Amino acid sequence: MPDLPVMDDATRIEVEAAAFRRLRRHLLEDRPDAQNIDLMNLAGFCRNCLSRWYGEAAAERGVEMSKEVAREAFYGMPLAEWKAQHQTAASPDQQAAFETSFAENVGKD
Repeated sequence: MPDLPVMDDATRIEVEAAAFRRLRRHLLEDRPDAQNIDLMNLAGFCRNCLSRWYGEAAAERGVEMSKEVAREAFYGMPLAEWKAQHQTAASPDQQAAFETSFAENVGKD
């Protein structure tokens, strides 16, 4: 395995932030068709998790925001608007898989 390049903290933070912005853009713009429930079932996290982590990171830095505000900051619109534009109804199989995935991932983040 090759050695990782040496980066100062500021550069590392910029790289991590850029990667997060690219993930966000991918999930919101490139693949809005990928349903949150499918992301949860496959990977154990979804857009809502990312918005929660965003709000938690802000709170750790003294910026308090409600869950709704964090979601709007992440989604770029109110969650209800995102759901109306992109979310489909979950099938019984998706819901059952979600119950399993959720139970396996509670408390891991």
